[in-house]
Amino acid sequence: MKNSILTLVLLFASVSFMSAQTKVSGMVVDNTDMPIPYANVVFKGSKIGVVSNEDGRFYIEALDSYDTLLVSFVGFPTKEVKLTKSVSYDFKIVLSEGKSLKEVVVYAGKTSKKNNPALDILRKIWERRRKNGLKMFKQYQYDKYEKVEFDMNTIDSAMMKSKIFKGMEFVFKNVDTSRVTGKTYLPIFINESISEVYGDNQIKKTKEILKANKNSGLGNGDGVNTFIKDLYNDFDIYDNYLNFFDKSFTSPLSRTGIDVYNYVLADTAVIDNKLCYNIVFYPRRKNELTFKGDFWVNDTTFAIKKINMAVTKSANINWVKDIYIEQEFEVLNDSVFLPTRDYMMSDFALRKKEESKGIYGKRTTMYQNFKFNEKKPEKFYKEEINFIDNSVYNKNDDYWSENRFEKLNKDEQGIYKMLDTLKTVKKFQRMYNLVSILGSGYVEFKNFDYGPIFSTFGYNEVEGVRVRVGGRTYFGPNDTWRLQAYTAYGFEDNKFKYGFSGKWMVDKKNRIILSGGNRRDVEQIGASLTTTNDVLGRSYASSGVFTTGANGKLTNINLTTIAAEIEPAKNFTMQLGFSYRTLESASDTFSLDYFNDNTFSTTNSEVKQSEINLQFEYTPKRKTIGYGVERREVDSPYSRFFINYSQGLKGFIDSDFDYQKIQLYYKQPVIIGAIGRSNFTVELGKTFGQIPLGLMSVVPGNQTYFIIDNTFNNLNFYEFVADQYATINWQHNFQGKIFARIPGLRKLNLREIIGVKGVYGTVSDENQAINASGLIYQSPEKPYWEYSAGIGNIFKVFRLDFAWRGNYRDVPDGNNFTVKGSFGFHF
Repeated sequence: MKNSILTLVLLFASVSFMSAQTKVSGMVVDNTDMPIPYANVVFKGSKIGVVSNEDGRFYIEALDSYDTLLVSFVGFPTKEVKLTKSVSYDFKIVLSEGKSLKEVVVYAGKTSKKNNPALDILRKIWERRRKNGLKMFKQYQYDKYEKVEFDMNTIDSAMMKSKIFKGMEFVFKNVDTSRVTGKTYLPIFINESISEVYGDNQIKKTKEILKANKNSGLGNGDGVNTFIKDLYNDFDIYDNYLNFFDKSFTSPLSRTGIDVYNYVLADTAVIDNKLCYNIVFYPRRKNELTFKGDFWVNDTTFAIKKINMAVTKSANINWVKDIYIEQEFEVLNDSVFLPTRDYMMSDFALRKKEESKGIYGKRTTMYQNFKFNEKKPEKFYKEEINFIDNSVYNKNDDYWSENRFEKLNKDEQGIYKMLDTLKTVKKFQRMYNLVSILGSGYVEFKNFDYGPIFSTFGYNEVEGVRVRVGGRTYFGPNDTWRLQAYTAYGFEDNKFKYGFSGKWMVDKKNRIILSGGNRRDVEQIGASLTTTNDVLGRSYASSGVFTTGANGKLTNINLTTIAAEIEPAKNFTMQLGFSYRTLESASDTFSLDYFNDNTFSTTNSEVKQSEINLQFEYTPKRKTIGYGVERREVDSPYSRFFINYSQGLKGFIDSDFDYQKIQLYYKQPVIIGAIGRSNFTVELGKTFGQIPLGLMSVVPGNQTYFIIDNTFNNLNFYEFVADQYATINWQHNFQGKIFARIPGLRKLNLREIIGVKGVYGTVSDENQAINASGLIYQSPEKPYWEYSAGIGNIFKVFRLDFAWRGNYRDVPDGNNFTVKGSFGFHF
């Protein structure tokens, strides 16, 4: 997506003063000068407090003036610290061991799981958590205002004087100070939205209707909103696990929290005429996906009144240095606590060092105008297939002044003006365009994109070095039509190849799309079992620069397709298509020959085939960006069901074979709480009728050094073929759960991946009979299987998988053990 806010975040990650009256930062240590992590620091006479991080450091500020800090930690008496100045940095606070002055139970080191009053309160929260808040009502609705801001942080004089900002020095007039970390920051983007939210607890349906959206200009419309929702998922603090950045964090209110957190009953106080307990929590072990912080809970309903929490510094998560969350609830009556305000701040950085520069992502959400038990018909909750209402992005300033839940402060107002000016600076435009090219893979021109640039070079034994150029039309992210084309040249076979395709969305409401194209190229057919009619689709196996063995079993393909597609319901598509292809071997060392009559006396080396196919695809919970003919998928887990039925048409346009083929694909991600995520994939297929090698189902091998989904790491190309097959693939990522408990590996933040995959298949006698290719058909009638163990997050970007054959270990030239790798940026 062009103009994505993600581009802006990556750009600034690579390279106004707040009017609070009291600011204090420093470190809490013991008598031996060792840092004390998770110490409680509050302004005396207030409910404003923080918990020190794993290095004992803290930052606290308040709009009012305070002259005393209260600092406490289990096993130490509470210490009062006088403040001589309203702003104090690098403050060192020493806690001395001794008898506490208060009559409380003191826990040394890890808190006890017995006779701990904090745990008695926690158990009562579990008992009542389904009886609090919105879950108490059959139906509910409310208005929501959301404000998302991105800021460069840790601004210093060196950055201001850097050559990279020459000509853009004016942006530093908006530098401010974070109330959470005390670091300087520069606002660079803001997005505001107003929505109506509806929910029905009886049918477990929710719906959010966007009423207005406005941002500072880098990115617009539905794409920005989808990106933000993916970056900042909604959450329920009462759930056992909270999902942020594709990771499952154990909630401090989780039923498994006793095994993960230490809890201390720290205080009691009256808040909004309700007596509340204050409980401090912090993790029992490092490197796990946990929080530190505290919460206030009512003494009768045991509903949360307020919670503050931050992800621990050692948590195994990439590119995110800090996550800080605040959530507040109000008392509707004596027993109902409703959310009123959420605040979440993330610090995105390339490194986790304290002094490293990065990007703050801040989301503030406010709720009001609650209504209950007003039932809506079930069809009301049906998702729109293709939401198009540009008016929500064009509200004037008067509308926003009247409808914001709170006014923008002077810094937030300044972002709109600053970005308007910055976009006119040519140097900024060049920097922005460079990162956009790296992110999308395309070089942007007016109404045309050149690329993808990462497919420019390739290699295989037939073509030798391969050079490719291509591009696509691009008038905007929501184009209703798009043309694409490429040409390639092989320096070994001295031949040009080409491909072109077009798509046109003739009906926006139901996404009726007509498409067609032609491709003449060299390809590794059988690189995947389940296929689609993507005429320009080409696997990495066809021209991988780095391979583990000979890849000369290539095919010359001339493919023409036409298709019509419709999406009658959200994330459910149907496609009817027709294709005509010719296939013949691309080298002398590989043959697709077959006997062309029952006498087995003559052979044919070329396959000519007409085929009509019907496809169904259902992807529940899939998120997409935009509403044009091509939409981008948001990187979030979802299930996929795919069914394809194909009918070969013998005699039509001189077609050779009559057959029927059915294929099924199913993928299911499963989040298993604190122990990570599994992916299950199943593929089934069967061909009825007589077909040659070129139309068989080839069990996909992997002769590259890279991890390729839905291939078998230890199989070579054409090692197994079948006309009916069944595969299963299970992979589980522990996300560092095991390595986090090993002292020598803990700091490396590595992640463990295990997997098992297998395939069963057969070839019919009639298909064996017409085989004249010289390739001896071997099918996995005895199921083939392999298993793997991998290490991910090596230097944050690299993954290594080690794979072993489970059987068929005596196959000539077979691989019994392989090592594959992949690069990728993951949280």
